[in-house]
Amino acid sequence: MPAMKIAVLSRNSKLYSTRRLIEAGQQRGHEMRRIDYLRCHMNIASMRPAIYLGDEELDNYDAVIPRIGASHTFYGTAVVRQFEMMGTYSVNESVAISRSRDKLRSLQLLARKGIGLPVTAFAHDTKATGHLIKLCGGAPIVIKLLEGTQGVGVVLAETTKAAESVIEAFRGLDANILAQEFIKEAGGADIRCLVVGDKVVAAMKRQGSEGEFRSNLHRGGSAEVVKITPEERSTAVRAARIMGLNVAGVDLLRSNHGPVIMEVNSSPGLEGIENATGKDVAGRIIDFIVKHAKPSATRTRGKG
Repeated sequence: MPAMKIAVLSRNSKLYSTRRLIEAGQQRGHEMRRIDYLRCHMNIASMRPAIYLGDEELDNYDAVIPRIGASHTFYGTAVVRQFEMMGTYSVNESVAISRSRDKLRSLQLLARKGIGLPVTAFAHDTKATGHLIKLCGGAPIVIKLLEGTQGVGVVLAETTKAAESVIEAFRGLDANILAQEFIKEAGGADIRCLVVGDKVVAAMKRQGSEGEFRSNLHRGGSAEVVKITPEERSTAVRAARIMGLNVAGVDLLRSNHGPVIMEVNSSPGLEGIENATGKDVAGRIIDFIVKHAKPSATRTRGKG
């Protein structure tokens, strides 16, 4: 297999995931480079679309690995779309990244395909607060800011009064919010499945610290390797496929009625899962790209 030229679209060369992807690619003999997507600018010409970093034209990459930060989704996906228009293969397409970043849209798409979800309600009218809480089975209830990541903007309201107060406060910010039933039986733990292509290549159980219902490792949670059931495996793979993602971190909870999806992440961190499982996840991502990257193989070619 001839060496490929692969760019990791990432703002920070020191991030573990960025470093590991570059190392894994270099170990396999590929030419790897990190490109800060916010420093790129584009010529959106119909005959010859181009993308530049300073005065250097970035025109001969075989593939890109987008590691787009949540706060830069709009510009980051525009850069990915530009690479797609130039015929460069992107392991996660721009339209799939945008889809997964919109929490409400992604939940609606998963629900439409029959994927297990916690009971979820969404509203904008403060007068609907009581009914919103009732729809989710009453308190305790989880209330989320749609724009939050890494457990920020996620509150567990223990009582109806507390839920009403949190919803009112979030509404005061003119923020979009959603309410979800609290899956008590999960015990503050979730399972992160790392999907590459049509396989779960690694899975870990994340447990929230004492008294903390959020299991994010950034918030002091711990991680350990976990054996997942065939149902959990197929749910994670289907969720990634519905989003259109080739690489995804799928977070699910073990509920009394089977696995329920919490989130599908298009730029999953590799540090926690590689350390917990000892698996070369970065290498699996590179191997997938080598197998599937062909010129203009991006399905959407920048559409949508």
